[in-house]
Amino acid sequence: MSHTVNPEGMLRPVPCADVAAVRAQIGQEIYRSDWLQFDQARIDRFAEATGDFQWIHVDTARAAQHSPYGGTIAHGFLTLSILGQFYEEFLPDWLPFCHLGLNYGLNKVRFTQPVRSGSRVRARFVLQQVEEVGGGLQFVFQASVQIEGMDKPACVAESVVRRQFRVGSGA
Repeated sequence: MSHTVNPEGMLRPVPCADVAAVRAQIGQEIYRSDWLQFDQARIDRFAEATGDFQWIHVDTARAAQHSPYGGTIAHGFLTLSILGQFYEEFLPDWLPFCHLGLNYGLNKVRFTQPVRSGSRVRARFVLQQVEEVGGGLQFVFQASVQIEGMDKPACVAESVVRRQFRVGSGA
């Protein structure tokens, strides 16, 4: 399988012609995103959207004094939620015979390291399983969110997503 890689290490898959081409990639890293900034404004917007105003996330003065991390950190669920953005960066091009995508669920999730405000993160997706389900495909990806400059990921998840076949795609 071919990929394209940019200077920052972003890995993009070549589009698949059919389901057989997708299945041939089980066990491979399919996508590695570009870096994304997790600044305080993003963390604050997530707090607004979810109602989670825990001081470790939003009170910069208190976190600077009392947090073991020396400042605020992103919500774990914010870190997890960016997987949806990254899926939309590669799934439509990788699967041109599909259209509508759905997050179907998570089998396992662990937040293994906090993301400090101001950090950059990226996601990596390794294809674990593919199965045909009701007019489309269901995928299980081992997804990880890395923090720039750190060896240990911020989040690892077994993520389940679905893509519906385009009508008349012949997939």
